[in-house]
Amino acid sequence: MLALLSVGSTHLPAAESKAKESGPQEVVKNLYAAHDAKKSPFFQSKKRGELDKYFTKDLADLIWNDQVKSKGEVGALDFDPLYAAQDTEITKFAIGEAKIGGGKKSAAPAGEEAVVEVNFKNIGKAQTLTYQIQKTKDGSWKISDIRYPDKRTLRKILSGA
Repeated sequence: MLALLSVGSTHLPAAESKAKESGPQEVVKNLYAAHDAKKSPFFQSKKRGELDKYFTKDLADLIWNDQVKSKGEVGALDFDPLYAAQDTEITKFAIGEAKIGGGKKSAAPAGEEAVVEVNFKNIGKAQTLTYQIQKTKDGSWKISDIRYPDKRTLRKILSGA
């Protein structure tokens, strides 16, 4: 049975806990809380550390490089990566419970990778984003990719694949 952590469609509580002390579900929850607090790590090129809080080094590098190279213009990300859309009217938002264990295509050992699904309606259309999360060497959980409903992934979009 999949338990869901339901949160309002806006204004998640501010998350100040360290990623190392958080599980996979909390990393996703904290990312959405930062977004709702207008402190999203995306679309900025001043604080690299904001990306490192949530993302594996290689994914953070891709996000950072896209922003730095775009020099304030639209880069590879031309939509809100947390809602897979340019225009948003979010309702029925819920963060699913983390499913911990190595995935089929994962090089990570079992128990060092997790999947967290985020479900919501955007402008009335049901959406599911799947977050792939890895446990890093220091024991913290970091997002290694986001799979969108149209089968694209954040990593592929940013790497031009």
